[in-house]
Amino acid sequence: MGRTFKRKTTLRKKTHLRNEDSLDIAELLEKTHFETIMAFSDALEARDQYTAGHSRRVMEYSKSIGLRMKLDKQDIEDLKKSALLHDIGKIGIPDTILKKQTKLTHEEYAIIKSHPETGAAILKNIKSFKHLVPAVYHHHEQFDGEGYPHGVRGAEIPLHARIIAIADTFDAMTSSRSYRNALSFRTALSELERGKGTQFDPEIADIFIEILQESPFYFTRFREPEYHL
Repeated sequence: MGRTFKRKTTLRKKTHLRNEDSLDIAELLEKTHFETIMAFSDALEARDQYTAGHSRRVMEYSKSIGLRMKLDKQDIEDLKKSALLHDIGKIGIPDTILKKQTKLTHEEYAIIKSHPETGAAILKNIKSFKHLVPAVYHHHEQFDGEGYPHGVRGAEIPLHARIIAIADTFDAMTSSRSYRNALSFRTALSELERGKGTQFDPEIADIFIEILQESPFYFTRFREPEYHL
């Protein structure tokens, strides 16, 4: 009886240790996975000084929205990864178009608009990234159905794509480009308000606007030093 109890206790301890080891390995793999995604994102943005840090800021804004919406932990992690990779399809766009300082032609704009499809095509071939495809593919859709590439509307647009669309647009508006200066914080907020129900999911836009109004200096943590509210 005593020996049986001892064997069972030893087995339970070994099982507990194996479970802890499995958790450590899972956390290590998740960290490595996330670092790989960050490297993908950084490699893309290294091509253009004007977009440096863009995907990381979109990730931070998206995460803040997801947390306010009380998405679960795994949902938040997937949202962060999708946000970091949302522009990965631009890796296939020539520098002559991506860095062009004058107005794009219709043909060049069509090439730019192909990046969600290119990004989805890249990610669907990577098993551990396949579940991120819907957010990357649909992040330029509009709530009223006037976006691209598929023209879906409302709740037909995946939730993560609706979140990223707002974060992406806000960062684009408040970032300088070779052809224009950044919009002011208040002007960008007004544009978010104006786009509710047409370009953006109105409920998600309200959440982000609320976050920014509660702490106007929140988003400057991720900005270049010279940006002023």
